[in-house]
Amino acid sequence: MRRAMRPVWLSLALRVWPLARLWYRLWGLRLDGRPGDLVWYFAYGANMHDSAFLGRRRMRPKDWRVGRIRDYRLRFNLDGRPKGRAAPANISSEKGAEVWGVPYGITQREFVRLNASEGVPGRRYRPLWLQAADEEGNGLTAVTYIAAGNDEDGRPLRRYISLLRAGARAHDLPAHWIDSLDQIKPAD
Repeated sequence: MRRAMRPVWLSLALRVWPLARLWYRLWGLRLDGRPGDLVWYFAYGANMHDSAFLGRRRMRPKDWRVGRIRDYRLRFNLDGRPKGRAAPANISSEKGAEVWGVPYGITQREFVRLNASEGVPGRRYRPLWLQAADEEGNGLTAVTYIAAGNDEDGRPLRRYISLLRAGARAHDLPAHWIDSLDQIKPAD
């Protein structure tokens, strides 16, 4: 029933904040704050690229920074399309590892819209609140997405990993991170 009602609820929830809170509660998630409150979203995948984040997802961040999260590593362990060939980005917990990305400051309303574009709430990705740091070491509480992935990593499509690389370069992520993205072999 929740799946069938999703388009109707999403449309209403994006306009009527109490309905957004109810929609999240039905999925066992909390939605705190007001629609205009600032939320830091940590992008580590295709959303680092302006064509994905500003273009396709229509986000208008108030601010952005170069940043990282510690004790997580970048993975390509999700089934994408076509199944078995494409592997979208994911993260998993790993002590001592780090993931570089772009923390974007967006409004709560945009966060709800971003969630909807990523299928959250839903069965795949779930929001994960964590401590991030900008490149100067200033801490900020941010939300990102994580999913239960496969044990083994796959390979991302060439177009997908090219988005990650271009987004990392456009936002001046550290050279060692860009080098690590350049080492990832695409599926095609």
